[in-house]
Amino acid sequence: MSTEYIDNNSRSSDEDSGTYDEWIPSFCSRFGHEYFCRVPTDFIEDDFNMTSLAQEVPHYRKALDLILDLEDVSDDESQGQNSYDQDGDHNMDASKEKDGKGKTQIVNRSIIEHAAEQLYGLIHARFILTKQGLQAMAEKFDHKQFGTCPRYYCNGMQLLPCGLSDTIGKHTVRLYCPSCQDLYLPQSSRFLCLEGAYWGTSFPGVFLKHFKELEDYVERKGKESYQLKVFGFRIADQAISGQRMKWLRQYPSTEEEWDEFAKCEFELPQP
Repeated sequence: MSTEYIDNNSRSSDEDSGTYDEWIPSFCSRFGHEYFCRVPTDFIEDDFNMTSLAQEVPHYRKALDLILDLEDVSDDESQGQNSYDQDGDHNMDASKEKDGKGKTQIVNRSIIEHAAEQLYGLIHARFILTKQGLQAMAEKFDHKQFGTCPRYYCNGMQLLPCGLSDTIGKHTVRLYCPSCQDLYLPQSSRFLCLEGAYWGTSFPGVFLKHFKELEDYVERKGKESYQLKVFGFRIADQAISGQRMKWLRQYPSTEEEWDEFAKCEFELPQP
């Protein structure tokens, strides 16, 4: 028995076994995708959760089928090869679509894969606003998978991913610190190219309001700010190098200031 026959037989047995990697776990386990959590298939199969996404992502149906492992694109389709039947007509397969003029155009596998990544990212931005999604992101938050605030006085406060826009192609992902309430770029270069719309602009606010215990946790963090001095003398706040925006990081410290802070939520305090 030749070795060539053994190799072909082993390959056919692997194909018959039907072993393949599911798309969602494979996508989330890629290098640089540690910020993503796995979205359940039942959430994706709900048409209500997919509202208006067909207008935002090209090749929506093929991308959705690829995410749900309902239809995989073969290697022949990825090379863009045309197949003809005996009558000389095109065989319509998963890699071909008709444009608005009725002409047949071939869709490359890489294009469908890219559309699937965009679609999953937008689905992910909606899923993390649900109770199940918030719990999944809270586990990553507790394990500091999003990193910690580089600001010294935040004392290693965990960060939350967010976007500056809910539209794809506008900004990359940013990290929000609940302590200093400021935005930072990811420290690792592998996260710098992630699309910010995959987490959206609402996630940090919903996350902090959902977990009320985080407010007490944030309050225990230090609220100090560095005072710039020259030979022991503090530089005036009105100077060019002074802390003219220091008031943005100020928090109430006395009971009177807290009462005034509570009144400012609904009305302007009277002098």
